[in-house]
Amino acid sequence: MKRFIGSVAALALATSAVAAEQFVVYASRSFVRWGPAAAIEQAFEAAHPGVDLVWVAPAGAAEMLSRLIAELSAGRTDADVFLGITAGSLPRALAEGVFRPFDPDLIPNLAFIPEDLRVDPSNHVLPFDHGYIAFVASPALSEDLLPRSFTDLLRPELGGKIILQDPRTSETGLAFLLWTVAHFGDSWPQYWRALLPNLLTITRGWTEAFAMFEAGEAPLVLSYSTDAAYAYLTVGEAKYRVLTLDGEGYRLIEGLGIVRTTRRADLAHALIDIVLSPEIQELIPTSQWMFPVHSGVALPPDFARLAVVPEHPVFLDPGEVAQHLDDWISQWQAILGN
Repeated sequence: MKRFIGSVAALALATSAVAAEQFVVYASRSFVRWGPAAAIEQAFEAAHPGVDLVWVAPAGAAEMLSRLIAELSAGRTDADVFLGITAGSLPRALAEGVFRPFDPDLIPNLAFIPEDLRVDPSNHVLPFDHGYIAFVASPALSEDLLPRSFTDLLRPELGGKIILQDPRTSETGLAFLLWTVAHFGDSWPQYWRALLPNLLTITRGWTEAFAMFEAGEAPLVLSYSTDAAYAYLTVGEAKYRVLTLDGEGYRLIEGLGIVRTTRRADLAHALIDIVLSPEIQELIPTSQWMFPVHSGVALPPDFARLAVVPEHPVFLDPGEVAQHLDDWISQWQAILGN
């Protein structure tokens, strides 16, 4: 039974007349709406009769993490598992003590996850997909204006034509901030100041940004390197152009962890193993539009052909992010005046 709780009233998780035990997963809105949430739920509930998996996903992953941290600080949360944390947000979650360590022996599919995707050596978070942040252009943008570098994004002809996301509330927005830090070093604030005139808006999350982009409000959006594959496999036309900047794209690794207060760590480990199973991982490319982490899962041919892998992937070490992120966010807020 697919259950998506999105309204304030529904989030109370009131006791139902059904005797089934509730197992609660906090996730991003996009994962539940378009990702493999339904398949995960079906597999989990089939393996655990009498347990009702409940998704709580009214917002993006960054906002859901903030909510979880606030609930834990207040002394109560219904969440058993959090799905959707990125390497950029990992230091904050570890500092706040959000997760308990997992037991590798209880997750058989962990054996198929490459070491380079396991960015948390403390064993609190495991990856379930990965991909790359890039800019995506609509057909409305002429060939001569397609940006191929960070410098190209500053062209006056692109004034008011770019949609970004807020790094405080969006994982893609945070990835772009980290990307500019990685590319420019200490001079990243100067780049952001120069970029401001070309921004149409900065949205709270990716969902809002991509909806505006698809509605034609701007021809450039910060999104994912798989968007041409998405367009081709959903509407039969690779109408979007994926643009790496200076051959770069920021690597986004999404993970999940067991909330420290859960009373059902056994079910949490079982859920993680299901998410990492070949049956779920093979759904990742054409539902989550990311790359699977299971080494034994092959990519669909059209996805493999159209999904862009940057020549120079960029990724900041979580330790460096942990040391500087608060300062970077403060500087970013000062630049934007909010």
